[in-house]
Amino acid sequence: MDTDGITQVAGLSVGHWSDSDAATGCTVVLCPDGAVAAADVRGGAPGTRETDLLRLGSLVDRVHAILLTGGSAYGLDAAAGVMRWLEERGHGRNVSRDEANPVYVPIVPGAVLFDLAIGSSSVRPGPDAGYAACEAASTDVVEQGSVGAGTGATVAKVMGPEHALKGGLGTAAERTESGVTVAALVAVNAVGEIIDPDTARVVAGPRGEEPGAFVDSLEVLRKEPLLPAYAIDANSTIGVVATDAALSKDDAHRLAVVAQTGYARAIRPAHTTVDGDTIFALSTGLNQTESDILQLGSLAARAVERAIVRGVEQARGLAGVPSAGEWSK
Repeated sequence: MDTDGITQVAGLSVGHWSDSDAATGCTVVLCPDGAVAAADVRGGAPGTRETDLLRLGSLVDRVHAILLTGGSAYGLDAAAGVMRWLEERGHGRNVSRDEANPVYVPIVPGAVLFDLAIGSSSVRPGPDAGYAACEAASTDVVEQGSVGAGTGATVAKVMGPEHALKGGLGTAAERTESGVTVAALVAVNAVGEIIDPDTARVVAGPRGEEPGAFVDSLEVLRKEPLLPAYAIDANSTIGVVATDAALSKDDAHRLAVVAQTGYARAIRPAHTTVDGDTIFALSTGLNQTESDILQLGSLAARAVERAIVRGVEQARGLAGVPSAGEWSK
């Protein structure tokens, strides 16, 4: 089990499907026995699945997996493979009135990021990719960087793709002193630059003229009244926060809302009109230790910002886009 990642939350496993040549992939967070879930969508260009179902007041409050995927809107097709994998194993919401003949409908919300601009735009995660990610799922250490949904992710794009750096997928876990775990898994694909909140260091900004040099994104935006056309829809940071604490759907929603502050602290700017920033929240309820949503939300935001920095720092260059580490050498 990962000691500093989302698989530290009891009841969850994570699997990736990656295509490095095409620079795309998907990641599945499995909770086959069901987890209370909610979502918070802040970006202006989201691509999502089943988020209406997660709204407060909706009938269904438990899900069986979360899909994070590349491929833009095409990538949502990968959810069909996740549903098939769960159905084959008898997981899902039983909608049959005949106890002897159950009919399972797995609930699989998801979100996409745009990675069609690098690698091959004709290769996108589909049902087979979603199924393969489920087959690969485990509670082991989660591979980070340019894998799964982070395979084709890029960041720092306010000056265009020729100045971008690789984004990636990262995870981190936080714990209360009483033993409750809250963790995050984030695929980082932002138009903005990446900041380490602990030091205010720019981890990945638009590439400058000299190797290792970054251009200040805010100064670029100060000079340009509108984002250029190449930035439109080419982004989205998507993620999951999860806890083993028992939460209501209302509290899960607040956990997702507060966790979004981790985006704002580690991405500059975040929640823009050209980002589809989305966070899902999961509660497995397998830890009955007392906690509250103020405590958990604060730690969730911290886990998110750490996961963002990790995902970018552990990324490797793909499809002609260097990683932050490669650019800074």
